[in-house]
Amino acid sequence: MTFLSYAYRFISNFVFLALVYFSLNFMEKYQQRAIVAILVLVYAGMHAASAMRSFYFFQRIERLESEARRLAIAAAEGPNAAASRKQIVSDVVQLRHAGEIKSYIDLLFLASSSCCASPRS
Repeated sequence: MTFLSYAYRFISNFVFLALVYFSLNFMEKYQQRAIVAILVLVYAGMHAASAMRSFYFFQRIERLESEARRLAIAAAEGPNAAASRKQIVSDVVQLRHAGEIKSYIDLLFLASSSCCASPRS
C-alpha cells in the first residue's frame, strides 16, 4: 500500500507538471503566459513551504520515537505492554518515513515545475 501511495503521488505531480508545461507552451500571448507562470510559482512556493514545514514535524516525531523507546525500556511493565509499545513505535516510524518520501517527491516536482514556469517570449 505504501508503494501505491508513492506511485499516486508521483503520477499526480507528473500530471501537474505536464499541465503546467503544456498550458504555458500553447498560450500565444505573453501576458497570459506570465500570469499563469506567476500563479504556478506562487502555488509551488506555498506547497514547498508546506513540505518544508512537514520535515520539521517529522523531526519532532523522530524525537518522540526515541523518547518512547527510552520510556518503554525504563518502564518494563511486562512482555505484553512492551510488545504493544514496540508495535506502535514501529508503525509510527513507517508512517514518518512514508511521509518524508512523499515530501521529497513533492519537492522534486515543485522544483521542476517552477523551472518550467519561467515565462518565455
